[in-house]
Amino acid sequence: MGKIARIPYDWPFLKNNCFSSWSPPQLKQRVPICLIELRFLFPQVPDDLPVHGLSETVVGVLGGGQLGRMLCQAASQMAIKVIVLDPLENCPSSSISNYHMVGSFDDSATVQEFAKRCGILTVEIEHVDVATLEKLEQQGVDCQPKASTIRIIQDKYLQKVHFSRHAIPLPEFMQIDDLESAKRAGDLFGYPLMIKSKRLAYDGRGNAVAKSEVELSSAVTALGGYEHGLYIEKWAPFVKELAVIVARGRDNSILCYPVVETIHKENICHIVKAPADVPWKIRRLATDVAYKAVSSLEGAGVFAVEMFLTIDGQILLNEVAPRPHNSGHHTIESCYTSQFEQHLRAVVGLPLGDPSMKTPAAIMYNLLGEDEGEAGFSFANKLIGKALRIPGASVHWYDKPEMRKQRKMGHITIVGPSMGIVEARLHSMLGEESVDDQSSVTPRVGIIMGSDSDLPVMKDAAGILNHFGVPHEVRIVSAHRTPEMMFSYAMSARERGVQIIIAGAGGMVAALTPLPVIGVPVRASSLDGLDSLLSIVQMPRGVPVATVAINNATNAGLLAVRMLGVSDPDLQARMSQYQEDTKDDVLVKAEKLEKDGWESYLNP
Repeated sequence: MGKIARIPYDWPFLKNNCFSSWSPPQLKQRVPICLIELRFLFPQVPDDLPVHGLSETVVGVLGGGQLGRMLCQAASQMAIKVIVLDPLENCPSSSISNYHMVGSFDDSATVQEFAKRCGILTVEIEHVDVATLEKLEQQGVDCQPKASTIRIIQDKYLQKVHFSRHAIPLPEFMQIDDLESAKRAGDLFGYPLMIKSKRLAYDGRGNAVAKSEVELSSAVTALGGYEHGLYIEKWAPFVKELAVIVARGRDNSILCYPVVETIHKENICHIVKAPADVPWKIRRLATDVAYKAVSSLEGAGVFAVEMFLTIDGQILLNEVAPRPHNSGHHTIESCYTSQFEQHLRAVVGLPLGDPSMKTPAAIMYNLLGEDEGEAGFSFANKLIGKALRIPGASVHWYDKPEMRKQRKMGHITIVGPSMGIVEARLHSMLGEESVDDQSSVTPRVGIIMGSDSDLPVMKDAAGILNHFGVPHEVRIVSAHRTPEMMFSYAMSARERGVQIIIAGAGGMVAALTPLPVIGVPVRASSLDGLDSLLSIVQMPRGVPVATVAINNATNAGLLAVRMLGVSDPDLQARMSQYQEDTKDDVLVKAEKLEKDGWESYLNP
C-alpha cells in the first residue's frame, strides 16, 4: 500500500472534491480506509508515478491559475502528467491537475519540496522566487524557461535594459530614484509620459500616467513611491497594440504564431483579434521583432511578445511574458497547435507544432468581472448563455470561486470565415446589434455587373453556384456610373467573407482587392463582346483577371467552384460527381444518336 499507481484513475477528483473540504472523521464515512490512510501518510506524488503519454517526465507548474488550468487540459489530451503548486486549495487548476500541492510559489522551501516531485519545472506566472530557481538549476533541476530568463522578465526595467542591448526597438526609458530624476526624464521625453513599477506589474497594475510635471508626484505616490522601484518610459503614440506568441524548443528552434491585435479595457486585455488587421509588411516587422526578442533569451517554452504599432509605422516592443498569455487563448480553437500544447511540447522536448491558423478569423473576448459576488456571476452566466447560441463560439470558464470586478473569470473565442463576420457575431453576443439571417450564411462568391442588362448572362454563374450549394450574392456595381459603390464593394468584400468575385468585365475590381476575380466578357450590341474580352485579357501586369469565353458565365461559376474546392473536400467531391454526370450525359446522347440516326435525333 502507499503507491499512487494503485489509486483509482479518478483520484484527482476525489482529492480535490473530498479531501480538501472534509475533515478526517468525515472522510472515514465516505471513502475506503485505504484511501484515507494513503492521503494522510503520503501527501505527495511519489517518484514512480506511472506515465504512459508522450513524455515520461512529470511537468511541474509554479502557479495554478487559469493558465495552469489550460496547460492541464492540453496535457490531458497528450497523456502528459502535470502537477501544480498554488497557495489556493480551490485554484482553477486544482480540479484537473494530476496533483495539486498547496503552497506559495514564491516560498523557497516550498518550491524546493515541489521540485522533488517533477522532472521539469515551468511557470504560469513570472512572479516567483528566482533565487530558488537558480539554486535548483545548480542542483540539476530542469527549469524551462531558464531562471536567467525569469530574472530578466520579472523586472520590467531589466527587460528594457536587456532588449536595448540586443538592438530591439523600444520606447525610450530611464530609471528614476527621486523627483529630480523624474523631472529630468520629463524634460528629456516630454509629456505625457508613463511611470512604471519595475516588479509585480501586470494587467495595468503598476502603471501611472503623468500628463505634466505637476502630476509626477501624485503618479509616483500611486505606485508606492520611489523606493518601490520605478522607471519612466517615453510616451509611445501608438495606433494599435499587437502581440506575437513565440515558441522556442529545447533545440533552440523558434516558431511564431500569427500577429494579433489586442484591445484593452481599463488596461486589461479585453479583446484579441486574430490575425491583426495590419498590412503584411507590419506583420512581418512585428514577427521579426518578436523572433529577435525571444532569440535573446534562454530556455524553452512559449513566450508572449507585446508591441506598439506607432503612427509612423514603427514597431516598439512593450514587454515579454515567459509563458502562455492572454493574447494566445484564441489558439485553442483557431490554430493547429494551441499555445498550451505548444508550451508542453517545448518544455519536454517534443517537436514544435504548426502555429498557423486553421480558420480565417478569430476573436477572443475576456470575461471580466462586471460586478462583485453573485451579481457578477449572474451577468457572466447571461453572457455565456448568449455565446452558446453564436455560431463558432467556444466558452472557457476558469472555475474561480470568487467573483471580483475586472477579474478574469473566463473567455469566449469566436471563429469564422472573415473578421467582419466574427465581429458581427461578437456584437450580437454583446447585444449591440442582431445578426440577421444572411450573416449566418456568408456569401462565398460575389457576382457583380455594371448593368441589369448583363443579368441574363450572369445568371448562369448564379445557377451553377446554386447547383453546388455555394452561398453567393448578386449585385449591380458599375465602375463608370457608381465608382464609389464599386470601390466600397471591392474593398469590403474580403472582410465580409467573400472569397471569389465573378464580374462582368472585372478589371477595375481586380485592381482594388486581393481576392481572385473571374471576368466574364459580356456580348454587347456592338463588337460582339470583343471589346469586353480584350479589356480583361489585356490588364496590365500585376492585376490578374481570370477570363472565360464571351457570355460564358457558366464556366465562371464552375471555375469558382473548383477554386473553392481546393480547401473544401465536400465541394471538390461534388465537382467530381458533376464531371461524371456530364460524361454520362454525353455518353447517353452518343448512344441515342448512334441508335436513332441523325434525322430522328434532330426530329424526335
